[in-house]
Amino acid sequence: MTQIVVGENEGIESALRRFKRQVSKAGIFPDLKKHRHFETPLQKHKRKAVARSKQRKRHFH
Repeated sequence: MTQIVVGENEGIESALRRFKRQVSKAGIFPDLKKHRHFETPLQKHKRKAVARSKQRKRHFH
């Protein structure tokens, strides 16, 4: 779980900016999108096939 400690003289805007940065570094958003809705077996197969092809392209170039 991501959390930040807000300093005494720190504004809420800068604290929110730090929090967003930590959340993006932790990779929470892709995980949320993945678990947001039910995925049919066909959709899951297609998603994994696309990921494999991207990985192969990255590996050979």
